[in-house]
Amino acid sequence: MKIAIGCDHVATKTKDEMVQILKSWGHTVIDCGTYNDIRTHYPIYGFEVARQVALKKAQFGVVICGTGVGITNSANKTYAARCILTKDVACAVAARKLYDANIVGMGARISGIGLISEIVKAFLSTKYEGKNKADIKKIDSVLKKKNLDTKQFNQLIKKWENGEYTDKVKQSKILLPKTFK
Repeated sequence: MKIAIGCDHVATKTKDEMVQILKSWGHTVIDCGTYNDIRTHYPIYGFEVARQVALKKAQFGVVICGTGVGITNSANKTYAARCILTKDVACAVAARKLYDANIVGMGARISGIGLISEIVKAFLSTKYEGKNKADIKKIDSVLKKKNLDTKQFNQLIKKWENGEYTDKVKQSKILLPKTFK
């Protein structure tokens, strides 16, 4: 399988470990970044993972940030993404089985690499049962516009690099995902 994976600066080490684990399981990995621990902006990486899945360049996606909340929410703002935030295997299995979830999100500060790898393994190995198709259609119809163009982030990236955010933390140049065009 081809798996897209992305993270923010808080979860880079966990993401890098998960990339190696996925490869050891025989998967092809699209690493959407980020690639170091320099402060960055998670929506770019959540969006890029979701974009890879929506464009069918990857069958599934994995997103990781400190808590999993931010990056999972940003992935879910992407057309055709059905991303779940979980810290247990049971929810990951139910999301795949019942709702054909295609991206799994977790928090590196919440769960260790052992649990994260077990969640991802269960998520990837669970088959969708074909139930709840009407509900899934409703979920997918929430975002009617196919917002898969990376140009929407140009303004966001410029604002970030110009230090226009109010958290008063030194901004760094964003390392865009290698797939970002």
